[in-house]
Amino acid sequence: MNVTAIYPGTFDPITNGHLDLIARAAKVYFRVIVAVAVNQDKSPLFTIDERVRLAQQITSNYVNVEIIGFDTLLVDCAREQGAHVILRGLRAVSDFEYEFQLASMNRRLSPDLETMFMTPAEQYEFISSSMIREIAKLGGDVSSFVPDVVRQKLLEKFSRE
Repeated sequence: MNVTAIYPGTFDPITNGHLDLIARAAKVYFRVIVAVAVNQDKSPLFTIDERVRLAQQITSNYVNVEIIGFDTLLVDCAREQGAHVILRGLRAVSDFEYEFQLASMNRRLSPDLETMFMTPAEQYEFISSSMIREIAKLGGDVSSFVPDVVRQKLLEKFSRE
């Protein structure tokens, strides 16, 4: 069956944990769409275009992975893209309640769209984009948490003059 999954997030920045889920999803689903959200409620470090470009660079070797930006309801974006599944990552039990609420709302808005949860590999389960931004901002080494191209962009953003 040719199932398309959509993996939404702000990806600010995209991390090795995100990449782990993308790589594993690419083995399971016919097509994986990484949907980079504008998200007006957050103040992202990287612009939507920068986040899309970074995601494209680090997923370029996956032939069934596409990167898009979106600023609509996720269910509308999923419908536009022909997605059947919303893919969400769960790092810890603390993520579950929020993700469960999102899944329930999305099911109510679009009953034909299923939400599937994946957990990252153990070495990535504690990584969050906000922690990465904080570490990078304070001059810490993020090389084991993000792809090198992302590390370089973080260095540029937080270079001290």
